[in-house]
Amino acid sequence: MSKEKILVVEDEEAIQELIRYNLNKDGYDRVRCCDSGETALAAAQEFAPDLILLDLMLPGIDGLSVCRRLKSDSRTSAIPIIMLTAKSEESDIVVGLEMGADDYLTKPFSPKVLIARIKSVLRRVNHTEADPIGGTLKRGPLSMNRGTREVLLDGVPLSLTFSEFEILYLLARRPGWVYTRGQIVNEVKGDDYPVTERAIDVQMVSLRRKLGDHCTLIETVRGVGYRFVQE
Repeated sequence: MSKEKILVVEDEEAIQELIRYNLNKDGYDRVRCCDSGETALAAAQEFAPDLILLDLMLPGIDGLSVCRRLKSDSRTSAIPIIMLTAKSEESDIVVGLEMGADDYLTKPFSPKVLIARIKSVLRRVNHTEADPIGGTLKRGPLSMNRGTREVLLDGVPLSLTFSEFEILYLLARRPGWVYTRGQIVNEVKGDDYPVTERAIDVQMVSLRRKLGDHCTLIETVRGVGYRFVQE
C-alpha cells in the first residue's frame, strides 16, 4: 500500500466514490473525501495530504478560491494540487496554474490517466533534484550548468541568450511540468530584452531552432503554455 495521503475535493458523490475506488485499487489506501471548499480548507490542514485532487466547480467557496487560499498559506502551500474540471475554457486552467496548481484534468477523464497524473506529480515532488550552484543539470542529450552557464547538446556547446538559458533551465528542472507564459515571465527576468508573454513565444521559436533535431524536448500545451518532455 502507498504511504501517500490524498485528499479528494469533489461535490458529486458518484465521481467522488469512483476516484476513491480507483485510488484504493491502485494501492492508495489513505484517501479522504470532502464535498465543499470550506471542508477542503479545513481538511488540508488537519489531514495534511501529500496531494489534493480539487474540483473547480464546488458549492460555497469555489475550487479556484480554494487553490488560491491553499497556495497563499505557508502551512499548505507546498501541497501539490491537480485540478479537476468540467469546464473546457482555457482561462480557468490558466488561472489555476498561475495560482500554483501542478496539473489539471478535464472531465470526463480516464481513471488510468488520473492515476498516471497523480504518480507523475508525486514523483516530481518527491524527487530530490540536484540544483546546486555550479552543479550540472542533465536531461537526456542536454546538459546545463547554471554556475558557468555552459550548455551542451549531445556534447556540443550551445550558444543561448540570457533569457533563453533561463527559460530552458526552468523547464528542464521539472520535466512534464506545465508552465504558463505568465509563470515563465515571473520566473525569468531577461536582461537581453524585456520579457513579456508574447516574447516567450518568440523565445521558444528561437530555442527550438537552436535545439535542432532535439526541438521536441520542448512541448507546447495548447492554450496553456510549455513543458520539457519527461524522460
